Amino acid sequence: MPAKFEDVFAPLRSVLQKHVGKLSVTADTPSQYCLSGGLHPKHKKPMPVAWVQIGKGYVSYHLMPVYGCPKLLDRYSPKLKARMQGKSCFNFTTIDEALFAELDQLTADSFVAFKKAGYMP
Repeated sequence: MPAKFEDVFAPLRSVLQKHVGKLSVTADTPSQYCLSGGLHPKHKKPMPVAWVQIGKGYVSYHLMPVYGCPKLLDRYSPKLKARMQGKSCFNFTTIDEALFAELDQLTADSFVAFKKAGYMP
């Protein structure tokens, strides 16, 4: 794991830490931080809602509400959307304070939307 990825991981982990209490921490290691909460609509079991993890080539920030409520992305920048891989993952190799701030707001908006949709308490 490249040392610089730890520097990218830390601020993204901090974004998620703001939501502890509403969600449960289910992983907290030097390379992964995961929040879970609510019940999966099909399986009726607790599900991971958001997590950040260090991979081989980048740091991934997963935000499941974006998958469940894709319209959330409509008011966010093309630069943030360009960091997406798949439907709910954002990849970073360097710190980008502007995009991290945008991701912070998207995370807060996402949790509100997931709660309204009945996926989170």
